[in-house]
Amino acid sequence: MCKHILHVQPYKVSQDPVSIHLPISRLFAGLYVLLCGTGVIEHLDNPESYDFTQLAEHPLRCIVLAAQVSAEMWRRNGLSLVSQVYYYQDVKCRDEMYDKDIIMLQMAASKMDPNHFLMLVLLRFELFEYFNGSCSSKDQDQLMQWNRLTEEMLYLLIVIIGERYVPGISRVTKEEVTMREVIHLLCIEPMAHSSLVKSLPENENYETGLEAVISKVATFKKPGVSGHGRYEVKKDRLIEFNPFFYHYSKSQHSKAEESQKKRKAKEGSEKALPPPVPPAFCPDFSNIVRLLSCDIIVHILRHVLQRAAEEQPTHWTEAMIQRALHLIGQALLEEKTQLEACTVEEVTFDFSLKARLIGSEQDKSVFYLLSKIKTLPSIDAQKDMIMWLLQMFDIIKCLREKSSPTVSMATESAKPEESAQDKEKAERKRKAEAAKLHRKRIMAQMSAMQKNFIESNKMLYDNMPESGIQGEPTPAAQSCAVKQKELCIAIGPQRGSTQAEREVLTCILCQEEQDVLPHAPAMVLTVCVQRSTVLTQCRGKIPTIKADGSGTYPLFTPPNLAIGTHTGSCGHVMHATCWQKYFEADQNTTRSRLHAELIIDLENGEYLCPLCKSLCNTVVPLIPLEPLSFDYENAGIIGQHLTLPHWIQVLTSRIKGLKALSQENDLIADGSGSSGVYGDSQPDFRSILSFGVQEPRRFSDSITEMLVVCATTVHRVGLRTAPNELCPLVPVMAWNTCAFTIHAIENVLQEEDKPIFGSLQNRQLAGLKAIVQFAASQRLKCSQAVVQRHFKDMMGVLLPAMSRNNTPSILEVDFFHLLVGLVLSMPSLYQEEAVDLEPSSVSAAYNHLYIFHLVTMAHMLQVLLTSTDFPPAADGEETEEARAAAELYTTVSKQTGRLIPDLSGSSVAQRVKKGIEPFLRCAALFFNYLTGVHPPEELFQTSVTSQGQMEALCSYLALPFNVFQLFQDYRDTISLLLPRWCGSPAVAKALKGKTQTVSYPRRRNRLIDLPEDYSVLLNQASHFQCPKSTDDERKQPTLCLFCGVMLCSQSSCCLSQLDGEKVGACTAHAATCGAGVGMFLRIRECEIVLMASKSRGSTYPAPYLDDYGETDPHLGRGNPLHLCPERYRKLNQLWQQHCILEEIARSLEVVNVMFPFEWHML
Repeated sequence: MCKHILHVQPYKVSQDPVSIHLPISRLFAGLYVLLCGTGVIEHLDNPESYDFTQLAEHPLRCIVLAAQVSAEMWRRNGLSLVSQVYYYQDVKCRDEMYDKDIIMLQMAASKMDPNHFLMLVLLRFELFEYFNGSCSSKDQDQLMQWNRLTEEMLYLLIVIIGERYVPGISRVTKEEVTMREVIHLLCIEPMAHSSLVKSLPENENYETGLEAVISKVATFKKPGVSGHGRYEVKKDRLIEFNPFFYHYSKSQHSKAEESQKKRKAKEGSEKALPPPVPPAFCPDFSNIVRLLSCDIIVHILRHVLQRAAEEQPTHWTEAMIQRALHLIGQALLEEKTQLEACTVEEVTFDFSLKARLIGSEQDKSVFYLLSKIKTLPSIDAQKDMIMWLLQMFDIIKCLREKSSPTVSMATESAKPEESAQDKEKAERKRKAEAAKLHRKRIMAQMSAMQKNFIESNKMLYDNMPESGIQGEPTPAAQSCAVKQKELCIAIGPQRGSTQAEREVLTCILCQEEQDVLPHAPAMVLTVCVQRSTVLTQCRGKIPTIKADGSGTYPLFTPPNLAIGTHTGSCGHVMHATCWQKYFEADQNTTRSRLHAELIIDLENGEYLCPLCKSLCNTVVPLIPLEPLSFDYENAGIIGQHLTLPHWIQVLTSRIKGLKALSQENDLIADGSGSSGVYGDSQPDFRSILSFGVQEPRRFSDSITEMLVVCATTVHRVGLRTAPNELCPLVPVMAWNTCAFTIHAIENVLQEEDKPIFGSLQNRQLAGLKAIVQFAASQRLKCSQAVVQRHFKDMMGVLLPAMSRNNTPSILEVDFFHLLVGLVLSMPSLYQEEAVDLEPSSVSAAYNHLYIFHLVTMAHMLQVLLTSTDFPPAADGEETEEARAAAELYTTVSKQTGRLIPDLSGSSVAQRVKKGIEPFLRCAALFFNYLTGVHPPEELFQTSVTSQGQMEALCSYLALPFNVFQLFQDYRDTISLLLPRWCGSPAVAKALKGKTQTVSYPRRRNRLIDLPEDYSVLLNQASHFQCPKSTDDERKQPTLCLFCGVMLCSQSSCCLSQLDGEKVGACTAHAATCGAGVGMFLRIRECEIVLMASKSRGSTYPAPYLDDYGETDPHLGRGNPLHLCPERYRKLNQLWQQHCILEEIARSLEVVNVMFPFEWHML
């Protein structure tokens, strides 16, 4: 080839025996480098007589084998050979395999004639005939193999010439070698410390040397709430980046190249990735550079570039051109370095001259071919690199024309580069101007089309209101807005109107739009109903329903909120029919999956949201708000007659009359009935109807069906009972889940210091609106007699005349749950035998007002009776509020016999207002989504003071800002109720300390406080002894993050019975502590375990990080760990927002479980 002859034994890697395991060759390669570095090589017997062709033979065969595997020539050998080639270049083995083979080839290249060495490489790659022009083929597979082998052969030459960071081959230290490895790893992407350690080879002491160099080449970026802390390479180190770094895998090469091109594009610089300037070879290896200027290399480069210039796509690839350009860049850098270091006469390296001369007579020189392919669109991605090479040719030409490079020469040599850059910038500017002109032309056309459309449809636009065209509010709209602002009151005779809003939603399954209307087919929202102890004030005590019905739960929710039913939504909407089809198909598909029970519970109707894969177990129908224009004149007239005492009388008469009517019907059914059963109460029986009635809302059959589906699920999950849509507690559980969900949302907003309005996520907003309307519509599907009985029982707490033997006292109920139940069940009293009725808007406004005022006064008394920590008295003149508070406290003290001396009215007022604020916030959320009245702007802002927030709440809820004024306004009624409220035996017991009470505002639950240093937890675990075990067996101490108790998990000594099944300590504890939901820290494994039931759970990263911002599961690395407050706060939010079930389902969905973990034994 090129008049050079090589004598070598015939051998083909693709046909003859070959092995990857070459211990003797690699031992000799390592020894040779050490001998050269110490100078001992000179004392050997005639080292020049060694046959380096034979020494290079076996390593070259091994590298060719790897290249042929990459070219898919060994597909029939299966994964065994692929695995061997993988480990040959993997970080675990490459130091003693691949790297040593490269060193052996560098030895041969430095001692052999460069043309002979390249001919040997071509022979072993089976490309000699191909590059000699003596073979051709039209077979596409054969051409593809030649192209792939050419890529690998060029890559090998790049590595042999450019990889000099080995002590002994060039004058570099081990520290510099490690620095280069780290730089190239970080050029792929920012990496965590542990990822860097795994990607670096270890020495004989199992050390990587990373710690000594990392600060010199990278900067550390601290982690956020999730992810790891990452190292980013310093900008001044990017000039050392080599896109063909020999330790890159193919995927890493692609990622690194793409990453650096994006960086250059962002900085506005050229996208070319030229080879870096390498360190000089040691004298024993300095002859390697002769490969870059020999005849064969020029022939190879010409051959590759010629095929690209001929534009035959099957005879070349872009990767082949990229590698050829990189080799040319290496040669030009080497020549430039030598010319700058020596005079022209002393430099024998003449690549640029050969690149210009050889083949120039046929216009096939390397330089000419570069100039030609620069304009080809097929290799436009390499255009910047070609421009850089042509500039380098000009620079070297200038250097050769002068005997020594000077400052002036450097300036002149820079001119071609600058001019080329100017041309590029001008070209880009021209293209940008052309694109801008094109966009302007298109916009002008669209504007003309729009004007033409308006002219042709002028009548349509003339009939439209003016405000609809420009989008600016008209004076009428502004006055309406002012009026609406003045009437930001949710209840009572001054309540605001409910605006008509059209809501058009898109089904996520069929992508069809539909208006949300009461008579239209149902649109449903995916929801997940779950039991919750997030708000509990007595962790571990869950109330149960007594079989004899003597208990008060769930009709009366205790104030400690020991258990609740939370309903959350992911916010995605479907048609009811689409959901039913999806649900049935999903159930059938899931049953055939392996270990499907670990993800969803099919028996309980669970499924994954089609869009976001959140865990759901039912749907709630979307019910629009009914538009309302309030009749203030009629409300004023009715208000003159319907005072609170009269309202109570009317209410009492109605309840007595309904009870008597039901008894009479029962007697008539028995044949013993008689008329006049309710005697004197008969004239007043229907007086409640005289204040305004109307027909109830009617819903389509599909909405009614979905109401039943949702209510049945809430009842089943909340009470852990069998589905029964006829159970009397179904409506009660619907009201309770509405109240508890609002409680939970208010708790989260208060915890995050956000206003109650304007802060909710879209999914929370949609879910809350749907749940309130679902609870309000629930009475329409239930027996009215049952709802009336529930109303009477709940009203017995406020009006003792209606109470029963088991009616709880005011200290034994949560008044917000009571408020929701009373407001939503009150319309059932308007039901008549022959016709369905409900209160008119005016009647409902007064009903809401008086119920809310009664409940608020009872709650204020509840706060006052349970408070012992009154704040100090405020300085200054006593206000009207303080005097009213002092008067109330004196009256209550006389009734209860408990008097705290020297307690000022301002202290009482401050304490009571602080205690009732969460109740008022919950009530504002409830009435807003029930009535649709817009709240005051102050409730959307966090900058408003607490006093301003309280004033806005009182205004919105039709309360006087001096809330104690209620007791003055309703003095006659309260004087009768107060003795009954305070005289209850349960109140007397509580005041004497015989029963536990809840103080207000309630304690906001958070996860337990963890130590900052993880070693403290390890010390606690080392001293942990299982209370049920006497042996010294190693235990698994596990910490409950809800209550702080240490448990012995996965141990037979702590098994217990739960629902007739043996379960582990953590599972049993989660059943009582979190209603089946648990969050545990396994101390010896340093990982969080999330539990949702006996059969489902998942692991989660612990909130402890090392100095590099990484977690350490199973304490594998052993670095000191410290608590990350942001991550622990995220865990706390995960719990408080009831997202643990969702997190478990998502984590299990992406993990293919072959052998499931027995979560019930944890």
